[in-house]
Amino acid sequence: MDSMDLEREKGITIQSAATYVSWKDKNVNIIDTPGHIDFTIEVERALRVLDGAILVLCSVGGVQSQSITVDKQMKRYNVPRIAFINKCDRVGANPDRVIGQLRDVLKLNAAPVQIPIGLEGDHEGVVDLVERKAIYFRGNRGVDVEEEEVPGDLKEIVEEKRIELIETLADVDDEVAEAYLEEGEDLPVELLKKAIRRQTIDRNFVAVFMGSAFKNKGVQKVLDGVSDYLPDPSEVENVALDQSDDEAPKVLSTDSKEKFVGLAFKLEKGRYGQLTYLRVYQGSLKKGQVIKMGGTNKTVKLPRIVRMHADEMEDVDEVGSGEIVAMFGVECASGTTFCHPDLDLTMTSIFVPEPVMSLSIEPSSTKDNDTFSKALNRFMFEDPTLRVEVDKETSETLISGMGELHLDIYCQRLEREYNCEVKVGKPKVSYRETCTKRSEFNYLHKKQSGGSGQYGRVIGYVEPLPEDSKVSFEFVNKMIGNNIPPEFIPAIEKGFKEALDKGALSGNRVQGVRFALTDGATHPVDSNEAAFRMATKGAFREGFLSANPSILEPIMSVEVEVPPEFQGNTVSALSRRRGMILGADTAEDGTVVIKSEVPLSEMFGYSSDLRSTTEGKGTFTMEFTRYAPLAKDQQQSVIKKYQAARAEENAK
Repeated sequence: MDSMDLEREKGITIQSAATYVSWKDKNVNIIDTPGHIDFTIEVERALRVLDGAILVLCSVGGVQSQSITVDKQMKRYNVPRIAFINKCDRVGANPDRVIGQLRDVLKLNAAPVQIPIGLEGDHEGVVDLVERKAIYFRGNRGVDVEEEEVPGDLKEIVEEKRIELIETLADVDDEVAEAYLEEGEDLPVELLKKAIRRQTIDRNFVAVFMGSAFKNKGVQKVLDGVSDYLPDPSEVENVALDQSDDEAPKVLSTDSKEKFVGLAFKLEKGRYGQLTYLRVYQGSLKKGQVIKMGGTNKTVKLPRIVRMHADEMEDVDEVGSGEIVAMFGVECASGTTFCHPDLDLTMTSIFVPEPVMSLSIEPSSTKDNDTFSKALNRFMFEDPTLRVEVDKETSETLISGMGELHLDIYCQRLEREYNCEVKVGKPKVSYRETCTKRSEFNYLHKKQSGGSGQYGRVIGYVEPLPEDSKVSFEFVNKMIGNNIPPEFIPAIEKGFKEALDKGALSGNRVQGVRFALTDGATHPVDSNEAAFRMATKGAFREGFLSANPSILEPIMSVEVEVPPEFQGNTVSALSRRRGMILGADTAEDGTVVIKSEVPLSEMFGYSSDLRSTTEGKGTFTMEFTRYAPLAKDQQQSVIKKYQAARAEENAK
């Protein structure tokens, strides 16, 4: 599924890829997503439109930091899942350990529906615990699937694991619990299958499969599991908002005879123009059909519909509900809802995480400026987590993203796909600012320069939001009376949001604050929206500086895998980088997994240091976990650099 040259070279998935398969009597749409945390947006938009998922885990590495992130994403979109423990043929494979991590780390009600026949070099197949059958994968690349009786040396463990499966199901399924009490351990196959499907769809149970995808062992049974246990489109409730009825919720039907509704979830710019990936939720979609963008009056006629197979396309004339296709000739934004012209529906869009680091970038040659701008616009259009902006003070072009690898990939794509060599500056950390106590403000903005002037007074307070707040800022109107007319309140809120863009300490964005408006004053002639917007900016700055402001830095969850002889040096190196060691586990193959939290600013260049200290044997992964207060001495350093940069800019 990895079609990009960079994906093949680095051995990782960078972009999600869609394909379509027929398995027995079912049609299945599949989206292969990246595992690396830097490309998390690909997982977000795939899970937004899928009805079920397969959580793939390594039988040696088990639940890793990326697994935790993907689990959170699946829960965010309420996506039922089964799990597949891959690489059972690797040295150190231990599926039981991984199942324990699913329960303890991810808090999932998981149980195996298979056990492996042999591990590491002896891995031959699996035993189906539901049907009590041994399944072997023989022939060229495991294409010959043969069912046999359970080997004698495995019968006892099969019965133990089958009872474990039944008891895990009985905890959440009344039918299984009742049958288990009445009939004992020998429950019918159909009863178990129906219970597994029922509780998987309700997200109360995770069935665990095993195998080796590279050798095509177990993959066929995973597809059976998708067919048997994950929901079809008719079993998932999808809701749209009716814009013609004050955003009243409307449950969508999977009937292909209903009027069409679909969601655009991924965009690509190619040689033939924009390619828009779309999930059909209701009705059907036909070539030449006229469809409408929800929430607008804009309609488009579809010139071409294709079914994707990674980077290959298959033209289709019509698709029904539940299908994933791509459209040519449709200009839209990611998250756009399309519907029948008689409808006016919109669906909830995709969660987009904020970037955590940035770096300056410019073309090596000025003759490449146009190509450089064109490429960045395309990348930003396709990837919502990539931000491009020009620093107003230094005039540098800054690209911001989810990590070093994320930004490095785009720098390489500029050179490979656009033949545009670039000069890259040092990475910069995206700090944040916040306040730590409540502070009152009473600010008057007054300006007179002949004719009508500007007048606006705002009174209120700023205070920190609770640590568990689900929003990064909050505007609250607590005014009693109309000392400030209602028509000026939106301008005040806008001024507050604009003030958040640039903090007073370091010029970074402000978060975790509540702005409460309690009173104010107007002038019969000079008060207007612009005056109150400026007054709010001044009021926020005044209140913020008096609210004991501080700078926050991004903290990364870092997992390092090293041979045991390098454990001491690795822990010391992380500690020198202001890392907090959370613990260390030893894998079956003896590898030590060190879990820690380290400030992002300390992680630059860590990859080279780790290679040198472990003789190239160490690897690490990291992902953003939270923002935390920066130490006082380092805060002063950041503030001084910001003030020096401003002074230098003002002197020009």
